[in-house]
Amino acid sequence: MKNERGSMAAEANRPIDFGLRRLWQNAGWAFRLTWATHRPLSILLAISTFVDSLAPAAAALAARGIVNGALRALTRKTPALPVVLPWLLLALGVALVDVAVNVWEGYISQRLFDELNLGITRLILKHAARLDVPAFEDPAIQDVLDRAQENIAQHFTTFVNAALAALTGLAQTASLTAILISIEPVLTLAIVPVFLPQLLFQWRLARRSFIEEHSRTTKRRWSRYFVSRMTDQPYIPEVKILDLAPLLIQRFEQLMTAFMKEDRKLYRIGLNGGLLFGVLSTLAYFVAFARVVIRAAAGDLTIGDVAIYGASAARLRNSLDSSTRAIAAMLEQALYVSNLREFLALEPQVRDQGQRRPGTVRGGLVLDHVTFTYPGSSVPAVSDISFEIRPGETLALVGENGAGKTTLVKLIARLYDPDQGTISLDGVDLREYALDSLYGEIAFVFQNFGRYEGTLQENIALGDWRHLLDDRPRVEELGRMAHVDEIARGLPQGYDTLIGRMFGEVDLSGGQWQKVAVARAFARNARVLILDEPTSNLDARAEFQLFSQFRELARGRTTVIISHRFSTVRLASRIVVIDSGRIVETGTHAELVAREGLYANLFRLHEQLMEAA
Repeated sequence: MKNERGSMAAEANRPIDFGLRRLWQNAGWAFRLTWATHRPLSILLAISTFVDSLAPAAAALAARGIVNGALRALTRKTPALPVVLPWLLLALGVALVDVAVNVWEGYISQRLFDELNLGITRLILKHAARLDVPAFEDPAIQDVLDRAQENIAQHFTTFVNAALAALTGLAQTASLTAILISIEPVLTLAIVPVFLPQLLFQWRLARRSFIEEHSRTTKRRWSRYFVSRMTDQPYIPEVKILDLAPLLIQRFEQLMTAFMKEDRKLYRIGLNGGLLFGVLSTLAYFVAFARVVIRAAAGDLTIGDVAIYGASAARLRNSLDSSTRAIAAMLEQALYVSNLREFLALEPQVRDQGQRRPGTVRGGLVLDHVTFTYPGSSVPAVSDISFEIRPGETLALVGENGAGKTTLVKLIARLYDPDQGTISLDGVDLREYALDSLYGEIAFVFQNFGRYEGTLQENIALGDWRHLLDDRPRVEELGRMAHVDEIARGLPQGYDTLIGRMFGEVDLSGGQWQKVAVARAFARNARVLILDEPTSNLDARAEFQLFSQFRELARGRTTVIISHRFSTVRLASRIVVIDSGRIVETGTHAELVAREGLYANLFRLHEQLMEAA
């Protein structure tokens, strides 16, 4: 298991692959995903792009016909309209089609962006749901997730548009070059290679820009962190009292100023390169055009040839320039596509490979020589832990902060897998159960419990939302059992009050939120109940009220309690004392006090503290 965690971090820190094969794979994958997201829009966009690519050549031929027809009519002194009318109608048709296609392309692109935004975000969220707790605790993987979320739908849309723009530009280049070669073959062919160095330059600049942005991921997260601490409601009071705003703003500005300095270097390189290649391409264009004018003056070419060459050569120059930029942009966006592929390649460490789905769960738990070490640590959080919890038993875990209690209950809930040893439920290794089935048998009140934005009823119903969101009577029953009904009576709309400061106007105290979390846990029809400091935010009266109902609430459930409050611990039929990740004592409250060991010392300290208070 430790090797799997290490391999995930190594995967997250893998060097960027700039090989053409990798870019081609990214491009193909992006096109397939776009195609799968919305085929009709993809087809319509491809068709409109193809039609748009033919417009410049058609317009050039129409202009040539108009000019030559007008000159012939003038020379022969015949009516010009019959000669130029077909060409005028062709020019009008091309112009109308070009306008319509451009507007249509914009509409389709917007529609496709919306579809991609929804589809890709859904893909990210579904994959994030597959990942486990360790993945979100690893900073390297957090960087991968951050890059995957960073405007990825916009990058996809830009990639598709750039690819289509490149195809359009290349098609226009081919059609215009064919026309110009018929007029001036030698110099026309000499113009095109001028843009190859520009393409290489644009690609190198795009690659460097991507590397810069890729290397900033952690710093970007820091910048958002500084902003969030000044804008997220829970942090505002302390930031005010400690006067942290100047420090947070200073650190934010330092990061953003460093980004701006690095970006300015790239801007200058782009400016200098753009000027250089712009001058070279313009000179090449005018040399070719000058030769055409000279040939026309000598009688080798018509005035229409000069007109079409001048207009088409300028359009060709623009097409080549836009094509090189589009190809470079497409390659750059293909690099950003790799960010999403990198995230989707991550696999959870807690593998959902079990097939068992428990029928009637009794709730017996056995830990057999369990050892677990967090990634990056050389010291096990828990080491060689073995004990049994009988079905329906209430067991308390006691120890000082950092002893390994919370880690142990997260292992029991299979939020982590042990490096060594096994944990079994009703005699079956947890890894043999399907995860959704296993989690359905576990109710967990976390030390850092959730405070969900929504109504009070929804906050309780989330414990079993598939059944309780529309079951108001059951929610109110749970509220009474956990003494949340007292909270509801004090709210403007009772259970329908929107709580939380993000969207509502009413917030709860820490103790009230904790009562809601307890009610949410008991809403689950689970056989295993885990309570991590379930009364840490409650006053003595609220704690007494809760635990006067506790035995009824926990009846028939296997219960594991972590608490520093010995009034809570005494409810357990058995107590396990943990120190530095190991079990040092086991017994009832009376037995452990009589032993004069660690538990007795902690109990006496607690009593002294209560007396002093």
